[in-house]
Amino acid sequence: MRKKKVTLQDIADKVGISSASVSMILASKSLNRFSDETINAVYTVSRQLGYECKHSKERRKVVIIVCPSVINPYFASIIQGMEQEAKVRGLGTMLFTTYWDLDKEKRICEFAKEPSVGGVIFAMIPQQPELVRELNKTVPVVAVGDKQNDIGLDTVDVNNFNAGILVANHLLSLGHRRIASLSTSLNSEHSARVRRFEGLKAAIKQFGQTAKLSLYTAEVSSLTELNTLDIEHQTGYALAKRCMKETPDVTAMVAINDMVAYGVIDAIKESGASIPEDYSVCGFDNIYPSSFAGVGLTTVEHYILQGGKSAVRLLCEKMDRQQPRTLEQGAVTRVEYQNRLVVRTSTGTPPVK
Repeated sequence: MRKKKVTLQDIADKVGISSASVSMILASKSLNRFSDETINAVYTVSRQLGYECKHSKERRKVVIIVCPSVINPYFASIIQGMEQEAKVRGLGTMLFTTYWDLDKEKRICEFAKEPSVGGVIFAMIPQQPELVRELNKTVPVVAVGDKQNDIGLDTVDVNNFNAGILVANHLLSLGHRRIASLSTSLNSEHSARVRRFEGLKAAIKQFGQTAKLSLYTAEVSSLTELNTLDIEHQTGYALAKRCMKETPDVTAMVAINDMVAYGVIDAIKESGASIPEDYSVCGFDNIYPSSFAGVGLTTVEHYILQGGKSAVRLLCEKMDRQQPRTLEQGAVTRVEYQNRLVVRTSTGTPPVK
């Protein structure tokens, strides 16, 4: 039997408004006449019923990409992978940056309910997973996440805990016994950072009492993220200065990502010390500048370009099913990329102190 075509009146009956009002909302006309609740209800019901308005198939080829910022090549590489795959699949993209601002993430989730949006990809773990899970009931959502972080969404995963273990074991094998971890904000809203630190800590603890890990962190607000272009470099620089002053027996510093590591490197060199003769330095992400001859940073490869492409492929599968898959409807899909340690000239055997 042929499926009955959904009409404006069907939506109007569900929401409790006139079909003319539904038509205006779906056409994005005179939206100031309606409450946010009414607009959201129309968007939600139209998706649930599978309503196809004129040109809607073309309009819904737009995908929203959400990331904290674009200054870190880690996110730039993920986005470029997403853009490459989106182009192959004939999808348009819209990029939104949050700078870890909770209110901005919430506004993006509200905008994503607009009928022209086909799906949403978070290039990081959403800070408000419960809000994003609710969005996923009506709009397909995929996130680039962490293997240990169960957020109830389809994800492309990085095993950040394992990445921390790889770095710790490398430094321990070289003979380092006094290691410092240096990080920007380290809390539940930045779970990937936390997992990297926990992996580092677990490996050093397992090694035994002769090895010790020190932690240096700096809280960075969303406003500071927005207004300070080189905030990660600044943070790495300042934390390395503190570390050298307060913990003189440290011989290796592990930055929470490569951008922070660049600040660590500059602070060490400015102090007159040498890398790796006096201090070894490691990062995470293997962003492209880390391979430059003047940097030579030992770091962890997460295959972020490929991960961005996989996120788009996963989203397309959800979009093709028409209705987003919720936890009640079935298990989530997780695609995991293995980590690989990339050893360069920033690490070596520790000095005799």
